[in-house]
Amino acid sequence: MFAKFQQAFWKALTPDLVADEPKTSTSTLEAAVLAALGGASNLKSEQRVALTRIRVELHDATRIDPQALRLAGVPGVMALEGGVVHLVVGL
Repeated sequence: MFAKFQQAFWKALTPDLVADEPKTSTSTLEAAVLAALGGASNLKSEQRVALTRIRVELHDATRIDPQALRLAGVPGVMALEGGVVHLVVGL
């Protein structure tokens, strides 16, 4: 615990010199939804923006399979420019 505190302290003082811990890409999306979006390698970022909506940024938005998303339980998909997709996941 002290080592994490010490690293955070030095990171705050010298942000360019202390490397960040490697981030693991853990997606909260179900496997079927992730596959319908073109796989984990196609996912840039994922963010829950409301109780019923998840904002997903993709490398290649043409790899989306809308029918597979519906079968996976996503009733609505709203595609925006730049590979941004909003998934409606609630009522």
